[in-house]
Amino acid sequence: MSGLRRTVLVVDDHALVRSGIRSLVNSFAGFEVIGEAADGRQAVAMARQLAPDVVLLDISMPELDGLEAAERITRMLPESKVLVLSMHATEHHVRQALARGVAGYVIKDVAPETLEHALNSVAAGQRYLSPPLSSNLLAADLMRQDEGDRILTGRQREILQLIAEGRSSREIAERLHISVKTVETHRAQLMQRLEIYDVAGLTRYAIRTGLVSADLE
Repeated sequence: MSGLRRTVLVVDDHALVRSGIRSLVNSFAGFEVIGEAADGRQAVAMARQLAPDVVLLDISMPELDGLEAAERITRMLPESKVLVLSMHATEHHVRQALARGVAGYVIKDVAPETLEHALNSVAAGQRYLSPPLSSNLLAADLMRQDEGDRILTGRQREILQLIAEGRSSREIAERLHISVKTVETHRAQLMQRLEIYDVAGLTRYAIRTGLVSADLE
């Protein structure tokens, strides 16, 4: 860890939320916010640049969802602990987050002291779930295998998110630096694996699984 003050990168797609979180975290003894990111791609880039002690991030974000960003960050920077701060409290979301290596999961309506405790816990190398998420759920998450949750690769989830956000195949290809043909191949594989054969259906699936916000409906 980085001396007496542990550094935090705040990731949320709402500027007012980021500002509030920054002020709150900076008020905690021993913590300092050193950066903010507005989407998953920016989060990965800033984590690589800043190597914070803790990355505090939301799940539902544009460009690259928080779960995929968390997986990339934990793989790239094992010393940086990822703490999810989300409105989603379902078993599905918690299980997905834990499977991607996050150190903790906190619901956005917790008291400030709970968030402070969570930050201290994950910074100290411990796993933390906020009170609404029981220890029984944690045990089940660590043991349970759900083939449906692992049916898509990281690249496929990335492309699914961009499809659900309304990007064309050409836009996706340019954004990911791959060919349009490769995008179309991934799109066909997505539809086959999910047994969903239209963009509206893929969008509903992405919303249902928390990959994109329900605002897109």
